[in-house]
Amino acid sequence: MSATGVNSTTKGNTLSQEQLAFRNAMAHLPAAVSVITTNGSAGRCGITASAVCSVTDSPPTILVCINRGSAMHDIFKENAHLCVNVLSDEQEQLAMHFSGATKVAMEERFSWDIWEEGPLRQPVLSAALVKLQGRIKEFKEVGSHSVMFVELSDIHVSEEKDSLIYFNRLFHKVKRMAI
Repeated sequence: MSATGVNSTTKGNTLSQEQLAFRNAMAHLPAAVSVITTNGSAGRCGITASAVCSVTDSPPTILVCINRGSAMHDIFKENAHLCVNVLSDEQEQLAMHFSGATKVAMEERFSWDIWEEGPLRQPVLSAALVKLQGRIKEFKEVGSHSVMFVELSDIHVSEEKDSLIYFNRLFHKVKRMAI
């Protein structure tokens, strides 16, 4: 780890000061934590991600970024559908599992009694704060990542839950304000 708290090498390549500064800046950008899931002809998988963003409401579209070097990249691309399960404040351990930090096998993660099948046959986390299912309309390669533009067809929000965010390389719980 470097003084900025980020790795100074990636796949044997030394990162530039600009890349280190960018990574440090992005670590200070608070973001919702999601488990992105897919199921289809290429198989079933999921990843923890904070790179999810709204694009437009006509039609409802979001973007999700995934590293092209990820073993799951081509599975998402072939399946062409996904579910963004935005995690509640009680689901930090699940974020760790789907980040790969706990080394729990993918099939075991999906064997837990926390999943339901959504209308698009995608794995939906029953207790997620927000559940967004849709079809990947476009894959755009940008540097080391692909940006997936996802047109949503199924949207559910739990108004009673609190949120989990990622900030400064740590998880934090955010309580909703009573109005």
